[in-house]
Amino acid sequence: LSAAKLLTEHGIKVLVLEARDRVGGRTYTVRNEHVNYVDVGGAYIGPTQNRILRLSKELGLETYKVNISERLVQYVKGKTYPFRGAFPPVWNPIAYLDYNNLWRTMDDMGKEIHVDAPWDAPHAAEWDKMTMKDLIDKICWTKTARKFAYLFVNINVTSEPHEVSALWFLWYVKQCGGTTRIFSVTNGGQERKFVGGSGQVSERIMDLLGDRVKLRRPVTCIDQTGDNIIIETLNNEIYECKYVISAIPPALTTKIHFRPELPPERNQLIQRLPMGSVIKCMMYYREPFWKKKDYCGCMIIEDEDAPISITLDDTKPDGSLPAIMGFILARKAHRFAKYSKEIRKRKICELYAKVLGSQEALHPVHYEEKNWCEEQYSGGCYTAYFPPGIMTQYGRIIRQPVGKIYFAGTETATQWSGYMEGAVEAGERAAREVLNSLGKVAKKDIWIHEPDSVDVPSVEITHSFWERNLPSVSGLLKFIGFSASVTAMWIVINKCKMLHRP
Repeated sequence: LSAAKLLTEHGIKVLVLEARDRVGGRTYTVRNEHVNYVDVGGAYIGPTQNRILRLSKELGLETYKVNISERLVQYVKGKTYPFRGAFPPVWNPIAYLDYNNLWRTMDDMGKEIHVDAPWDAPHAAEWDKMTMKDLIDKICWTKTARKFAYLFVNINVTSEPHEVSALWFLWYVKQCGGTTRIFSVTNGGQERKFVGGSGQVSERIMDLLGDRVKLRRPVTCIDQTGDNIIIETLNNEIYECKYVISAIPPALTTKIHFRPELPPERNQLIQRLPMGSVIKCMMYYREPFWKKKDYCGCMIIEDEDAPISITLDDTKPDGSLPAIMGFILARKAHRFAKYSKEIRKRKICELYAKVLGSQEALHPVHYEEKNWCEEQYSGGCYTAYFPPGIMTQYGRIIRQPVGKIYFAGTETATQWSGYMEGAVEAGERAAREVLNSLGKVAKKDIWIHEPDSVDVPSVEITHSFWERNLPSVSGLLKFIGFSASVTAMWIVINKCKMLHRP
């Protein structure tokens, strides 16, 4: 839709063929009497996401800050620990060194990776052969840091550490601004939501485009063998055009027949990029009972038996309709999908009662959920991921046009890929590629820098002297070992001197 909008503004005649009976793709705002509105898909925006902020402002949308005024909660080993800040505090000094080294190492490795060509990084081949589990196990010495690192992967890319390439995940975190930016609410990727829901972005562009958006038109065939491209849809309609922009998840391209066939590398790529797995769950209550304990509703839950791994306050900006939004992620999405909606609801309430220490959690007034794994026109959420070995072998194909077919979709973005920001970047870049082919935009202007948002300014993320310079656990052990060796040698030398005294 952002591609179509930009092309229309340049006087190009466009048509949007949408498979579903609604626009928005992996964003979806549900409206009913119980919730007013709720985002059951992509919802969060924040500083440095300048394109979606510019586009939404242009469309007349407002944002509000996700509430974290009160304390956040970490639940681990059956106990609740309130805290403030982006990451839970660590009191064990050895574990603290391990955590600090984990985030520092991931960010340092990310510095080697170019956001637009991660496959060219100096260690690309080595890191792409590793899974994130391999890398985490290599970096972390303590079980507490290792388990939290696994959860960090689950939360950010809705997949398991053993499933994803270390190169891809390090690139993913880097292009979102680093470990702190991607995980934070304040000054991070989850800082804000849209008043009225994120689905309005797509709906308002559809209103602008009018009858140029056709719903319920899944594309089944793209034929480039003639002068014009012929498009066929599932309901046997035929369209003719000069250019195509495909903005669907890469794996869904396999549902389309191409004439001539796709080049071998793209054909291989689209079979190798699975989608993440998530069920998004919103639990509504009569009042925000968690605030009585000075909790904001954000929970980080480390418990294998728990359905939910992370929550955020989903109460409306005016304080109405108190709610907690929770994600069932990766392996847990598959496990808990086997239960009925009622059982999932009960298990989530029981979990919240335990973590928040309140029986009020057992009495919700409404429950909404969305299992993105069952959506045939998404295949999953939030985004496609690269398994080991795929990025270095096929990654450079992701944005390469095939004839007059250009590729958008959040997976093809170089900043905040996997988010709404990435979708807008990719759509506008693909539109400018078409405009370049038409002689309306210079090649150097296909990629343009987006100015920082004035309304949602970003604050630079800085690290303290100690965060930058504290040793890792292995570094500390080497230092202790070296110190012990020097001390032992000094003792031996002194003993020898005493023996040789006349």
